[in-house]
Amino acid sequence: MEKEEKRITKRDNYEALKEIVEKSNVENAEMLVEFINKQIEMIDNKSAKAKEKAAEKRAEIKSVLTNEYQTVDAITAQIEGEDITKAKVVARLTQLVNNGEAVKEQGKSEDNKKVMTYKFAD
Repeated sequence: MEKEEKRITKRDNYEALKEIVEKSNVENAEMLVEFINKQIEMIDNKSAKAKEKAAEKRAEIKSVLTNEYQTVDAITAQIEGEDITKAKVVARLTQLVNNGEAVKEQGKSEDNKKVMTYKFAD
């Protein structure tokens, strides 16, 4: 099995550029390093905000989950907001299942169709 390669990020590229500039004899190296540090800081801030927002969305889904199995449609109906879609709810539920915070099981809907149901992990 091949070892998975680490994906090179924009932040990694800026770090590499910073090393190159610091080792070179460029006339305005200090200004370039300052610019690169600012770009890295902006990337870090954006990442922190994204993680915070994702945690808020997961918490919103968790607030609706119970110890009884519920369908995705039932969970989606309980969450307020115009930007809430079934696909987004399923994505957040999948994250919770992968983290071990929720469990899923195949159940039947009211019209006897097979659907996935979710609840808190025991």
